[in-house]
Amino acid sequence: MIGRLNHVAIAVPDLAAGADVYSGALGASVTAPQALPEHGVTVVFVELPNTKIELLEPLGADSPIAAFLERNPAGGIHHLCYEVDDIAAARDRLVAQGARVLGDGTPKIGAHGKPVLFLHPKDFLGTLVELEQV
Repeated sequence: MIGRLNHVAIAVPDLAAGADVYSGALGASVTAPQALPEHGVTVVFVELPNTKIELLEPLGADSPIAAFLERNPAGGIHHLCYEVDDIAAARDRLVAQGARVLGDGTPKIGAHGKPVLFLHPKDFLGTLVELEQV
């Protein structure tokens, strides 16, 4: 059902500083910041040959990333994103197997302009999982 690893998301307290680590110290290509108000974050993507790293900064105090950073002030891995061919079919299969989809179960449009949804970390070995339709 799942395809390739699309990205690893890292929550950061300072997006510009995080981007500088990847572009400066590691010499990676980093995209321009993109605000996603519907998700409560501003993101950049570090583009790697085999996947991406998504750096997330809270967009306002109500952002779920703000709550994550309260518990982890230096930041840290927030979620893993896997690609799926059909997000509705993947969701339905997972729900039938007992997995919990966060929110109302309706996919939202993510940073890549494609439908995404999140799965409860308690159902996936303590890891928040994002599915993105490709």
